[in-house]
Amino acid sequence: MVRIRVLVVDDHRIFAESLAAALAAEPDVEVAAAGSGPAALRCLERAAAEGRRFDVMLVDADLGITPVPAPRAVAGSEDGLVDGISLVAGVRSHGIAVRSVVLAEKDDAARAALALQAGASGWVAKDCSLQRLLAVIRGVLRDETHLSPALLTGVLRELTAARKHRTESEQLVESLTPREHEVLRCMVAGLGRKAVAERLFLSPHTVRTHMQNVLGKLGVHSTLAAVALARRAGVGPAELTGDVVERGGQLA
Repeated sequence: MVRIRVLVVDDHRIFAESLAAALAAEPDVEVAAAGSGPAALRCLERAAAEGRRFDVMLVDADLGITPVPAPRAVAGSEDGLVDGISLVAGVRSHGIAVRSVVLAEKDDAARAALALQAGASGWVAKDCSLQRLLAVIRGVLRDETHLSPALLTGVLRELTAARKHRTESEQLVESLTPREHEVLRCMVAGLGRKAVAERLFLSPHTVRTHMQNVLGKLGVHSTLAAVALARRAGVGPAELTGDVVERGGQLA
């Protein structure tokens, strides 16, 4: 019998243990539980190293207390708090092969769309029946995506709007010169003006001019807004090699 390995990730211990016990009663399901994002990531990595990787991760949408961006938070300290959607994104960024299903207290089209964009294969209500959840688990292993009919229209609307914003952002980024694009990638990587100047062998004054041109062409007024737009357009950070002299600088 092929066993399905499931990881339940929820910081409400009673719910996590109850769900794990219910799933483990199935003859073809093997279950483990984790109470936080960092703990889940360690569990997934350890299982993969031992050749016993998990097939499906069930994640509480409201995991943790303060949502923080992935993947930095996922790889953070023992006490780090990561919300469910960020955990899904962090697991995906780590290249861990596991299907993720988000469990939520209520339907929320905007958050469900974010979960799918982060790499989740489904959004399921916590009060669904065990048989429904088992059907979802087996379904995502067949590469199915699971949403309730009530959510489908709203999620499609959210995904369409996100694609429109991405297209508009891509068009703005395409207006940059090759050098400005390179500067933007450095900004996405978190480099300040001095660090960009040293990396690109330019004077700080020249970098300042390039940064101002980037902000102007993108139609934004801050480095933070430029980085957010760049990420929507799919612009990745510059590869950081060697020592970084300055991090997190802001355009003066």
